[in-house]
Amino acid sequence: MTAFAALLGMPGVDEVSELRGRVGFMAFHGGALEAMTDVIASRAAERSSASFYAVIQPDGMREHLPSIEVRPQESEKLAVFLEHVDIVITVHGFGRRGLFGSLLLGGANRVFADHVGTSLRRSLPAYDIVTDVEAIPRPLRGLHRHNPVNLPRDGGVQIELPPRVRGSSPLWWDWEGPGLTPHTESLIDGLVDAATTWPTTTH
Repeated sequence: MTAFAALLGMPGVDEVSELRGRVGFMAFHGGALEAMTDVIASRAAERSSASFYAVIQPDGMREHLPSIEVRPQESEKLAVFLEHVDIVITVHGFGRRGLFGSLLLGGANRVFADHVGTSLRRSLPAYDIVTDVEAIPRPLRGLHRHNPVNLPRDGGVQIELPPRVRGSSPLWWDWEGPGLTPHTESLIDGLVDAATTWPTTTH
C-alpha cells in the first residue's frame, strides 16, 4: 500500500470532496498538520461557488507527505476532483524565519499566480505577497509536474501561508472572536475575489 492510500485509511482522517465550479480549492495537509488550511480553503470555496478537496488529520496527528506523493491514482475522490476542475488554488501552511509576514505563491500557472497575488495585495496590504517564483525557497515553489497543483487542465497556484495570517501565531493568543481572526477573514476575502474574477474559467 502506498503512503497516501495508507494515510487515507488511518483512523480519524477525513477526505472531503465537494464538486461545484471549475475553480477548485485544495488543502490536503489540513487539520492538525497545517492548521486552518482546510478551514480557509473550505470557506473560500463555499463563498465563491468553487469546488473543494481536503484531507483533514485529527488532533494529535501530524503525518506529512510530500505533495508529489498525494496522487489521484490512490484516491477516487481526488481523481474525480482533478478531472472536474480546470484550475486550482492549493492552500498550505509554512513557517520560516524572516518570512512570517510573507505569502508565497508558487505553482506552474504563473499568470494565475499573478492574478491571485493582485487580489491578495488588495485584501492584505500589510503582508508581502511573493509572486516572483525565483524569490520563493525552492522546496516551496510547487513546480513539480506531479504536484496536485499542476494536475488540472490549467494547473494552478500553490499558496504557502505563515502562521500569522492563519490566526495561529502568538499575535492572536488573546483573540476570542467571534469568527476567524481579522487577517484570516481578509485572506479569505482575497481568495474569493481571485476565484470569482478569473476571466477564462466558467464558474
